[in-house]
Amino acid sequence: MKWVAADIEMYQKAAEYVDTAIIPLLPVSFDSDMKQSASMAEFVGILTGQLEKQFKGRIFLLPAFVYIKGHSGNLNTLQEWEKTVLDKQFKHLFFVTSDSSWRQHENELSGTLIWLPSLPLEHIQDQQKVSIVEDQVKQLLTLFTEKWEQEE
Repeated sequence: MKWVAADIEMYQKAAEYVDTAIIPLLPVSFDSDMKQSASMAEFVGILTGQLEKQFKGRIFLLPAFVYIKGHSGNLNTLQEWEKTVLDKQFKHLFFVTSDSSWRQHENELSGTLIWLPSLPLEHIQDQQKVSIVEDQVKQLLTLFTEKWEQEE
């Protein structure tokens, strides 16, 4: 389920079955790494969209946490999001990012951080992008199912 009105209605009717939330982490930069930040956002957006499709009915894809790269308050703000999400219905929270700087804060988060280096998708057609990212999604399926099995 996604953060759209139709899916919210479906979520509210079946909330007890939706125990997992995903928050994409997307950096914004206007410095020399501006293009890299945009590439990360594109990759993570496609990846999380495919994860949501694979686990529709079990996963809720929340809006992306968009932040200014290198800003000192990012961790605190993300922890507030995390607390709010985990205080609600969700038992599992996954953060998905291509920004390696989050790896140093992994232990400060209650949710599971998934870091994947972004793939250069800028010169690839949309259908090919999805098929390339689907390979990554298949590898992540195991991670999600293992996390769920630990709770049972």
